[in-house]
This record gives sequence, C-alpha cells and structure tokens, in this order.
Amino acid sequence: MEKASLALNFELAAKIRDQILLLRKMQEQQSVSGNFAEMDVIGYQTKNGLTAVHLLMIRDHKILGSNTFFPKIPKDSIDDEILSSFIAQYYLSVGRSSRIAKEIILPFAIADTEVLNAAISQVADKKVHLKAVQRGERAEYLELANKNALNSILTKQSAQDSINKRYAALKSALALDEINRMECFDISHTMGENTVASCVVFDGQGPNKKEYRRYNVKGITGGDDYAAMAFALKKRYGKMTDVTKVPDVVFIDGGKGQLSQAEHFFSTWTLEKQPLLVGVAKGVSRKAGLETLLIDAGRKTINLSADSIALHLIQHIRDESHRFAIAGHRNKRQKQRNQSVLEEIPNVGQKRRQAILKFLGGMQGVLGASISQLEKVPGISQELAEKIFNHLHDKS
Repeated sequence: MEKASLALNFELAAKIRDQILLLRKMQEQQSVSGNFAEMDVIGYQTKNGLTAVHLLMIRDHKILGSNTFFPKIPKDSIDDEILSSFIAQYYLSVGRSSRIAKEIILPFAIADTEVLNAAISQVADKKVHLKAVQRGERAEYLELANKNALNSILTKQSAQDSINKRYAALKSALALDEINRMECFDISHTMGENTVASCVVFDGQGPNKKEYRRYNVKGITGGDDYAAMAFALKKRYGKMTDVTKVPDVVFIDGGKGQLSQAEHFFSTWTLEKQPLLVGVAKGVSRKAGLETLLIDAGRKTINLSADSIALHLIQHIRDESHRFAIAGHRNKRQKQRNQSVLEEIPNVGQKRRQAILKFLGGMQGVLGASISQLEKVPGISQELAEKIFNHLHDKS
C-alpha cells in the first residue's frame, strides 16, 4: 500500500487498504472465539507523540466490533490520568440504553478503579468489574487490542506523512513559506434559485469539518455567481478580527470573474495578514487534472501536472467545497418543497407545519401517514387531519 502511494497510484493503494481492513477484520473474528461471552478489552499505546485507545467489544464469544480513539492529551498528562478520563467519558456517557459488558479489561492498573467500578455499575444497572491483571485468554485479547492500538497510530502517522508531503509540494508550487490554514469557496444553485455558498477549511491535519460554513445567499439576482461569491466573502470575512483565523490561502472555485470578487473584497482588507487568493479554473473539458490556477487577478497562471500531489490537495479542497455547497443547496431546496406543499393547506400555519414535520420525521413520513397518525400530532384535530390527508393525496 505504501509503495503504491509513493508511486502516486492512489487507486491501487486504496484497494490494498480495503483488503488489509477486511483481512484484519476476519483475523479478529476468527482468532478470538473463546470461553468469554461478554467483555470489553481496552488496548493502549503511545508513540511519537500520539496516544491511541483501542476498544474490542466481545459478545457471544466473538468480537462484535472494535474502535480506535485518539484522545486529546493535555500537556504533561500521565497514562493513568489519560486512561481514567477515557473510561469515564466513554462509559458514563453511554447510558442505560447501551449494553455495557460485565467485564472491562484494562491494559494496566489505574488509581480510580473502585470509583469507576461503582459509577459504571450504576449506569449499566448491573455489577461491572474493571480488571487489570490478566492471564490466559484475557491476556491474548489484551495483546490483540494493544497491537491494534499500535497499528492505528502507525496508520494515522502514515496518512499524516502523506498530507505533509502534499502541503510541502503546494507550498513550493505557490512559493509560500507556510500553509497552516486554507479555505475554499463554491456556489451552488438550480437555475438561480436557492443559492447556497460554501466555505470549507483545511488545516495542517486536512479537512477541519467543525469550521465548515454555509451561507444562504440573499439580495442578489438569481444566477449571478459573481454577486453570490461577493456575498459569501463578505459574510465570511466582513467582521473578522482574529488574525489567527485568517487563512494563508483562499481558493475560489471558478475563473477570473469569481477571483476578481475576492481581489476586490481584499483590496480594502485592514488586518495585517493577507491571504493568497487563487482561482481554480476548470479546463475546457472540465476534466480533473486540467485545472489552471489563477493568481494576481488572473495575470499569473500555474498549470500543475495531473500527477502532482500539490494538485491532488487542491482538488481535494475544491471537491469538498463543491460537495458541501451542493448538499446545502439540496437541503434548502427539499425544505422549501416540503414547506410549500403544507403551506397550501388552510389553517396549517408555520408552527403546525413544524410540528407535523417534526412529529412524523419529515415529509416522507407525512406523505405516508394515515389520518389517525396525523391526528396524533400535537395541535391537529381529527377534522384538520382529514383535510391534510385529503389535500396531500389529491396532490399525489
């Protein structure tokens, strides 16, 4: 997999990765079928500044599932504190509805065992035992969990190495000393209606989805992508005062027209840090790999080769912004469609529409509901339920 990735054969690398995951899953299921019917096993590893906690969930004598967590570690934390915090956060947030195992196998002894035992037992509504000293089959389970934790760290570091190489290549291509934060904008609409602008954010780890933003574009002529881009830029940066949030690079999905909107906005920019503005113009055939990068209002162009890892990073952030914009546009269009159907029904105002959609789980639930089901919605009488039902089914 690593050889294929270094050779830039990413499709083959992805295929091999999937094979590895399948083989690993099969090995886990086949190698741990033993005497213990119900048990959680916690693996723990630290390496090169990363800490991984791997959880094996054994039910009916087999591994039902597994998951790896990479907890955020405060400076100078010790292993005992990290593991205790993880156990408390994971098990005490699960609640009574989830199935907590009778035994939780620990990779090492921790000081808070008795306190955690009591708290988890109360949440699970049964006696739960945390055990650190292992022999025989439990020790084999623990060895597997520890190995999986270590493999997860190595996999994460390998992925991070690939990201670092892409960032280094992009810095070289754009002649920048540092790229710690990038943002990309895209516009989506249908024939000028329900226009949505997206802004996605990449930091040194790749996509930072918590900072993605969508903007419902208002006050422009439908279909005017230039005005929509100007609207989005103003929304994003118009009141920005935190210089740490200013990106090193702003990518604009589009040609000179869209890029000119960014150039115009930042021409009056007052913060000390000024982002590099880059338009990503598609080729004539709109085929991936034929993009042209536009800089300095389009007076400077950069054409990267199709196998350039710098271009792959640009395509990634551009595709993310495109996907995020389209998803927002579709949601807005669907919501408008749902609302418009219900708006046509007399005596069904905004509050009742919201109550109907919420109670029945969206428009699909409303369309499939019977009169008696509609009548159960708070605020809907039998007479009104009949009117709603007849209206919707007359429409269909």
